[in-house]
Amino acid sequence: MEEEEAQGFLRRLAEEFPAALEDGGPLPVGPLSRRVSLEELRGESLELGLRLLAARGAPAGLAALLCRTVLTRLLQSDLSPFHCPPEAEANQEEDAVLLQSEAVQRLFLNQLIDVALNWKQNLPELPPSPSRYLRCSVHAIKNTRRKMEDKHLALAEFNQLFGLQDGVQRAYYAVFDGHGGVDAATFAATHLHVTLSQQETLQSDTGTAFKNAFRHTDDMFRGKAKREGLRSGSTGLAVLIQGQQLTVSWLGDSQAVLVRKGEVVTLMDPHKPEREDEKQRIEDLGGCITFMGCWRVNGTYAVSRAIGDFDQKPYVSGDADCSTLQLLGDEDFVLLACDGFFDAVGPAEVPRLVLDALRPTPTDPEGGGDAPEGAVGPEVARRLVAHAKAAGSSDNITVMLVFLRPPEQLLTQQAAAAPRDSTSQDAPQQ
Repeated sequence: MEEEEAQGFLRRLAEEFPAALEDGGPLPVGPLSRRVSLEELRGESLELGLRLLAARGAPAGLAALLCRTVLTRLLQSDLSPFHCPPEAEANQEEDAVLLQSEAVQRLFLNQLIDVALNWKQNLPELPPSPSRYLRCSVHAIKNTRRKMEDKHLALAEFNQLFGLQDGVQRAYYAVFDGHGGVDAATFAATHLHVTLSQQETLQSDTGTAFKNAFRHTDDMFRGKAKREGLRSGSTGLAVLIQGQQLTVSWLGDSQAVLVRKGEVVTLMDPHKPEREDEKQRIEDLGGCITFMGCWRVNGTYAVSRAIGDFDQKPYVSGDADCSTLQLLGDEDFVLLACDGFFDAVGPAEVPRLVLDALRPTPTDPEGGGDAPEGAVGPEVARRLVAHAKAAGSSDNITVMLVFLRPPEQLLTQQAAAAPRDSTSQDAPQQ
């Protein structure tokens, strides 16, 4: 069935792109940047390829394998014709190599078309489907804000995208809440998972791998911010499910909540300036916490850790925290959301709200949980977002719900019992 679906998609893609894209013509999907460093090329190319393929309904496993294959070919190509002249960037770091993004991504897309046409004739063996991690519901809205500055990524095909073949299943989910612009959130959503995949300690010490990945992503964004005059920042929240282990890593005040047997399991403590240890850290550095409608670092940012915000480093720290716990098999779901959700909804409310969202309603008699096997539509997350908005949230709202067992099973639990906020006996490893 997967091969038939893949072949059908490749036929449709060949009909749309029967030949290479012509020089000078518009690209079917726009690159994120005008100029890109060699280090940034990997993440930006994968993002561009996955975006193009997802918009055309590509099977996720095929899209991951195709993008990885084409990226490998691109990185082996002679990219010198795409180098920007050094004088093109007044703020460019010495010896930095920048590429003309549209030109190099045209090469990437033409190589993608070429590989897809070849696979249409001779389809390679597809990687096994990570079915356990396909049950995800996500929804995001701008709400009453002038701009949408949230970004998110659900990547059940983490291993397939990066060619990891150690026998350990992995899935990655992340939410980024930008401020002062969307650039930092976009950058983190594009590069954090790529950097994480390159960490040698990914399996043996996932917490250290995450912390290094966050720190390196922040350093990478510093280079882009310097050469492009960017001033934005972003919280970061990422979950990696690796075998029977769940690791959450975060900067700032977005939050992840795990629910087991209808009970909330505490995973993390969000970074806020008024948190006592954060306040002490900032004051020890010579900074201060002031109240201006909310608690702020040096009277500016309302988060004490973030990617970007380089005008307030090190007071606004780029060092992520991390916690890990073992999955016992009786977990219901993990919910990731930005502060636009949690400013209006308490973690203790999450189990009841999710159960309510799964139940049928008069306007939706099939219910939010009625979806094909292995998939959950956006309706469940949409109902949670709507609840937060009705409860008074005016901020951007992003909610991502990852079911760790079939959502229909949750409806057979003691849904009528009021959930109690509890802390797991399996204390997360800090």
